[in-house]
Amino acid sequence: MDVLSAPYVLEYTYQRSTGPVIGRFLTALRDGRLEGVRTTTGRVLMPPLEYDPATGEATGEPVPLPPDGVVTTWAWVATPRPGHPLDRPFAWALIRIDGADTAMLHAVDAGAADAMRTGMRVTARWRAERTGSILDLACFVPVAGEAP
Repeated sequence: MDVLSAPYVLEYTYQRSTGPVIGRFLTALRDGRLEGVRTTTGRVLMPPLEYDPATGEATGEPVPLPPDGVVTTWAWVATPRPGHPLDRPFAWALIRIDGADTAMLHAVDAGAADAMRTGMRVTARWRAERTGSILDLACFVPVAGEAP
């Protein structure tokens, strides 16, 4: 039987200026901090956006957030690919940072798939050298004492 194959490379070959909201977020990451943004309705978006997706209005004040959160859903990556944030098995997870109303996608270094679960508490692990990139947040790890 012939196998139908359609290779596709997803690339973003353009550069975008960060603007005041995303620029502030990236600066916070460089400094080892998480920061969201408050909407006019009082919701906290993390990661921050320039405009509230619910209303289309510009967002307002920055909101400092802790490094901890809760996994809301996840998918295990048994064989990482080049370009993935970790070179060992990990989970992609949606993580709702404490104090935020939305979740961000990032890697969780849990060690094994059976150590992951929805509802588990995680905390940020930072790179030693940071440059103002989402990669400054190396990954999240389970909070000590979390049982699978």
